Amino acid sequence: MRLWSLHPKYLDRMGLTALWREGLLAQRVLEGLTRGYRAHPQLERFRAAADPLQAIGFYLETVAGEAARRGYSFDVSKLRRAGSAPTIAVSRGQIEYEWSHLLHKLSRRAPETYARWAGLKKPAAHPLFIVVPGAVAPWERT
Repeated sequence: MRLWSLHPKYLDRMGLTALWREGLLAQRVLEGLTRGYRAHPQLERFRAAADPLQAIGFYLETVAGEAARRGYSFDVSKLRRAGSAPTIAVSRGQIEYEWSHLLHKLSRRAPETYARWAGLKKPAAHPLFIVVPGAVAPWERT
């Protein structure tokens, strides 16, 4: 499961659809409706939010918005909660790690998307997150 801290605009088609599916899985985990993935480290920051379901709902709404901008139709009726949520801190080191990881994936799987973003030095975070100084998150598996 990869719930990117990066804005979904940087993802290729495959990455965006995978993020949607994984985000929906995360929502089910946070609802207590799965047996697996309950201890997944990517969910720590959502669990720490004041309202974890509101946080994942806003996260997924943004992903669906990016999909709609591209002409895709993601079923937003699957979202349990929608609307804004308080921001969650993400470290600059985490953003940089994810950016490097994403560029590596794009270079192999979507060269045209890679070419579009390869020169970008300071990518934007997903709107749920506010970037703060710091290293890669402790939950990240590097």
